[in-house]
Amino acid sequence: MILAENTQILPFYINRNPGAADQFRMSSKLKSSTCPSSQNPLKLGVVAMLDIVLTAISYSSAIALAAAGITLIYMTTGTFSFAHASLTAWGFYIVFSFSKLFFREIGNPYIFFPISAIVSGSLSVMIYLAVNRWLLRRRADMITLMMSTLGIDLIYFAFLNVFADYLTQEYKINARLVVLTTDDITIAQVGGFTVRAIPLISMALMILTLLSLHYLLNRTRFGIAIRVTIESPSLAEIIGINPERVYLASWFIGGALAGLAGAILSMVVTGTPAIGNLLIVPEFAGSVVGGLYSLFGSFAGGYLIGLSEYIIITLLATFVSRNLIVYQPLIPLLVMTVFLLVYPNGIGAFNWRKILRR
Repeated sequence: MILAENTQILPFYINRNPGAADQFRMSSKLKSSTCPSSQNPLKLGVVAMLDIVLTAISYSSAIALAAAGITLIYMTTGTFSFAHASLTAWGFYIVFSFSKLFFREIGNPYIFFPISAIVSGSLSVMIYLAVNRWLLRRRADMITLMMSTLGIDLIYFAFLNVFADYLTQEYKINARLVVLTTDDITIAQVGGFTVRAIPLISMALMILTLLSLHYLLNRTRFGIAIRVTIESPSLAEIIGINPERVYLASWFIGGALAGLAGAILSMVVTGTPAIGNLLIVPEFAGSVVGGLYSLFGSFAGGYLIGLSEYIIITLLATFVSRNLIVYQPLIPLLVMTVFLLVYPNGIGAFNWRKILRR
């Protein structure tokens, strides 16, 4: 059996969007036509598995970044931001609109990744200034804070749909079915398999972000101010730290991470304006598995959730039935439940020195 048809499964939209399904089948036939039946089936299987793993790495890097953003905002302001879903989607669409429409002569989508981070970070700051700031001053509970972000998420989602319709009408393209995977850079050809740039770039961005946050929190005065504010906002004010600046910076960084995640995903999956709603489950699961008070644990949790979700659903769709793709949102929840039953405090609570000594 030639696995070419199943090596590029688009986990979100094959069964939910007929246009995406048709496009997937067309690309699958093209791949199959380039793979003669005389080729070694074992070689084809290895190529298919390599494709799955590399795509899973890209997907997981994005989930890890988004999960870290959720954790950072929760650590500083005690708010689970449901608006993270729309911030991710806006990052996705910023890359699409800039690379395909506004600056088509440039062509390379990676150039617009920083713009996605800045736009989503700015949208996140707007949430804090418009809603969260005032609720915190009135000492609103966690449920109120969380539900307020759900309302903002619906507003951002509505504006994203308006933006997609504007692009469709103004530029005569289908902005409700975004495909940028074909614009990726080819790094190498290995045995007929095309190695794209996104796995390496996504992992490099994730590692660079992790190291940058580590340096910020542990080696700078502002990082110390963030940590003090997290521990005790009242004590921070006494010693001359302005918690307001810390909250603003946290919301901006958290939103920027969501936008960067969306930018990465634009090179991995097919997107629609609803992509954020479908990503919020693995993003929150990654944050919870990582430990709600461990920024670096959230990176590991996001990676665990992303790899589990993508690889498991791809294998199930390949060897069992493609109809199982619709159950993909269950996988992050199942992985999170099983993991928390074994390690209730999350990855961030691991005693790594004790584990390594064993």
